[in-house]
Amino acid sequence: MHLYLHVPFCARRCSYCDFSIAVRRRIPVRGYVECVLRELGDLISSGWVDPGASPRGSLYLGGGTPSLLPPEAVATLLTHLLDAFSSTPSLDALEVTIEANPEDVTLSTASSWRRSGINRVSLGAQSFDDNVLQWMHRFHDAARIGAAVRTLRAAGLDNISLDLIFALPPELNRDWSRDLDEALALAPPHLSVYGLTVEERTPLARWISRGTSSAPDDDRYAAEYLLAHERLRNAGYHFYEVSNAARDGHRSRHNSAYWSGRPYSGLGPAAHSYDGRVRRWNLAPWEAYRRAVQSGRSAIESQEILTDEQRELERIYLALRTDAGLPVSAPYRLLPPLTAWVERGWVALRGGRLACTAQGWLRLDSLVRDLTALAVAV
Repeated sequence: MHLYLHVPFCARRCSYCDFSIAVRRRIPVRGYVECVLRELGDLISSGWVDPGASPRGSLYLGGGTPSLLPPEAVATLLTHLLDAFSSTPSLDALEVTIEANPEDVTLSTASSWRRSGINRVSLGAQSFDDNVLQWMHRFHDAARIGAAVRTLRAAGLDNISLDLIFALPPELNRDWSRDLDEALALAPPHLSVYGLTVEERTPLARWISRGTSSAPDDDRYAAEYLLAHERLRNAGYHFYEVSNAARDGHRSRHNSAYWSGRPYSGLGPAAHSYDGRVRRWNLAPWEAYRRAVQSGRSAIESQEILTDEQRELERIYLALRTDAGLPVSAPYRLLPPLTAWVERGWVALRGGRLACTAQGWLRLDSLVRDLTALAVAV
């Protein structure tokens, strides 16, 4: 089983962010913990979560900014989440991740995380350019990223992932190659690289509509994405998913569960759950979620039962996001589009599987549409 816990609280909204967050000066820690644990009880009593099972896959604290929670609240949540299962494994058998901002990492906090069972930290670096970080509305500066990595290692937390964002507006004069240099110099075992996207109702969308910022450029996006592939490959990393690269033995177990279609359960506002057939999601605003749970009502906002066609489309899409690729039956090999894709370097056929190259990942959506149409035709 894989469990996701959404911690919605942030001190500030980043310029590009459209996630379900609640900006708060003071975090309602007690109310949040009580709501999550009550929701967990509801999931168990409804049969969605089997307490006889063991969460032998992963626990993931995402957000929002989970590192804003006091360490004792993190410890309480992890203890109760595991105690809910009758066959609780050792925490050493689990991948337990917390997302953190660099400015929240202190030796005391990191040591407490490790004692409570955290063994992986996803650090929101985003860039090593101070001007870019200010534009993003981040609180940390570039120096704080390296300091946070060193502090985590001093606390015994070596399994660290860094997040970076590429394809920023040209007027920022961001040097993507330098950012990659800085990230690689810290030698994290895992790196996630995400292209900037413009979402409605974000500060970035307003800046673009007013003409004070530029929309992401496709050519810049492709060039920086391919540069990341080249630089990380040369440094000993392997892209195992469209946005994620790792050294051997450090792939994210939790995120890999999503990409392989495994069941997962989500707790907290806006969290999603999936059992292989039904997907459901919680109320997104923190206050709506809190009122529902505290009044004894369900936190679930809605759900959908996937049709066979929807499940097949998701299977194709998720498989092509990863380096494992998609099993391909013999008739596909004879179809001209696949031959053209191989010749253009978008996909590779290896051992009966169709896998995207870096160039193919840039065209993933269109390849999936075409491949789905081919599957129907065959």
